[in-house]
Amino acid sequence: MRQIYGGGCPLGVAWAQPVGCPEIPTSLMTYSRDASYAPLQASFGAEPNVQRLLVAPEGIRFGSPRMPDLFECQVSSNFNFPRISSLLKCQISLGTDMQFTSSVDVAIIGAGAAGLAAAHALHDSGFSVLVLEARDRIGGRAFTKLVGGGIVFDVGCEWLHSADLNAFVTIARSLDFEVAEAPPHWSEQSYNIDFPLTEQREFRAACEAFESRLERAAEGPDTAAADVLEPGNRWNPLIDAVSSYVNGAELSLVSVHDGDKYLDTNLDWRLRRGYGSLIATYGSACNTALGTEVKSVDHSGSEIMVETSRGTVRTKRLITTLPTALMAAETIRFYPELPAKTEAAAGLPLGNAEKIMLAVEGAEMFPEEGHLFGAIDRTATGSYDLRPLGQPCIEAFFGGSLARDLEATGELAHFAIDELVGLLGSDFRKKVSALTTSGWASDRYAGGSYSYALPGHSEDRAILAAPVDGRLFFAGEATSSRFFSTTHGAHESGLRAASEVARSMGLFINRDRLT
Repeated sequence: MRQIYGGGCPLGVAWAQPVGCPEIPTSLMTYSRDASYAPLQASFGAEPNVQRLLVAPEGIRFGSPRMPDLFECQVSSNFNFPRISSLLKCQISLGTDMQFTSSVDVAIIGAGAAGLAAAHALHDSGFSVLVLEARDRIGGRAFTKLVGGGIVFDVGCEWLHSADLNAFVTIARSLDFEVAEAPPHWSEQSYNIDFPLTEQREFRAACEAFESRLERAAEGPDTAAADVLEPGNRWNPLIDAVSSYVNGAELSLVSVHDGDKYLDTNLDWRLRRGYGSLIATYGSACNTALGTEVKSVDHSGSEIMVETSRGTVRTKRLITTLPTALMAAETIRFYPELPAKTEAAAGLPLGNAEKIMLAVEGAEMFPEEGHLFGAIDRTATGSYDLRPLGQPCIEAFFGGSLARDLEATGELAHFAIDELVGLLGSDFRKKVSALTTSGWASDRYAGGSYSYALPGHSEDRAILAAPVDGRLFFAGEATSSRFFSTTHGAHESGLRAASEVARSMGLFINRDRLT
C-alpha cells in the first residue's frame, strides 16, 4: 500500500468526496508520491472541487477494526491536484474540528529535523510510529519560501554547516537536490566599503587570537566568552556581532565550555531549492499528524497518554523534540513533572537570529555571493549577503539583542535598508524593497532560533538528552553534544533517540547506517 501525498505529509489510503456528493466512492484510491493522479483527475476533473479527504495510516483499510485511527482533512481553496507533488504549492491539514484516537508503539512530538530523523530510523523496525506536529507543515525551524517571483528564501536554517560531516549533504543528493558548494564570505567586505583590506586582515587575525584564548580558557572553570576578549581591542564589538550571528546571543551570555565543544569543519554549503524544502521532502515518508498540538503527557501509567488538540494518543514510547524555549516554559505539561528537564532547558535558551529578504533593482551591479557588514565599530549591526546563489536580492541577517528588538518592533526592514543606504549611497533606497522577514522570536512553536548554553550550563545538553524511565526520550539540536544549534545536529540527535527507543524495546539499530 502506497501513500497519498500532500503538504509534505504522507497520508496513507484515502477516499475523496466531491462537494455535493454524500456517497463514499466505492473504490479506494492510493498513490505514490510520484504518481500522476490521473485516476482522481479522471473521476473529478482536472481541477476537482473536492470538499474533504479522509486518510488513515498506511496499511489500514477503511472499515477495519482500527477505523478510529482515521483523520479527516479539510482541503484548502488552493488545493491543486496536478501540482500536488510540489511541497510549495499544496497544503493539506487536519480539519480544526476533527478529533482522533490512536494507539502506537512510538509517538514523536515535533516534525522538525530531529523528529523526522527518528521516524526515518524507526521506519523498518516493525514499530508503529506517529509524528505529532502542531504546525500545518513539517520542518519546524526549517522553512523555505518562494518570494519576489521565485527567489528562494530559507526563513530558518540555510547553511549545510560542516558539510563534510553533514548527513543532509548525502540526503540532499539522494533526493536530487542540487548542493551549491560556493563558500560564504562572512568575514569579507565587498568593495572594501568602510573596511579596507588591511583592516579586514587585522579583524581576521583578532578573531583567530580570540579563538585561541577561548580554547585555553576552556581548560579552566566555565565563564562567559566575553571574559576572554582582549581589553581595549578595537575589534571587540565586531567579534561580539559575529557571536550574535553564530550563537544568537552576545558573548556575555555564552558559555566558554559549550563553545569549545562545538565541532565545526568550516565547510559551509547551501541548497539551491532551500534547506527547508529539503527537510520537507525528507519528511514526506513519515506518518505525520499536522495541526496536532500536544497539550500534556501523562507517563504515570502502563501506557503514556499524550493529550493533543485532536484527542488522546496512547503510546509505549515517546520522543520529545521541543525547542528549549518551549520546554523551559512547560508549554507541554508532563505528569509526573520533569524538573530536571525544565531546568536544563532554561540553561540552554534559544538565541535570536532573524532575516529579511530584500529585492534589488539592478542587482547585477553586485557580485554573486558578496558580503557586507553594516558597520565595523559596533555590535548592533547586520550581516548582508549580496546576491546569494546568484539571485537578484540581498539577504540581511541579524543576531542577539538587535535581532530580538527589531523583530519585536517590526523594524527589520527599516534598519536593514538604512544600513545599506549608509554604505551604498542615498540613491540605493529607490532600488531596494522588502519582500518578507522571519519572526522566530514571536513564533509560538519556536520561541527563538537556536540554542546556546549560559555560562556554567554546558552540561545541561546531556541532562536534556537523557532518557527518563526507559520510556521518555529526548532529541533536538539542543541535545546534540557537538553539533548543537544546527539542523544536522538535530538530525543526529533524532537518530540517537531512535536507537535508544529501539534498545529499550529489544531491537538494535545500527546508527552508522542511517541517514
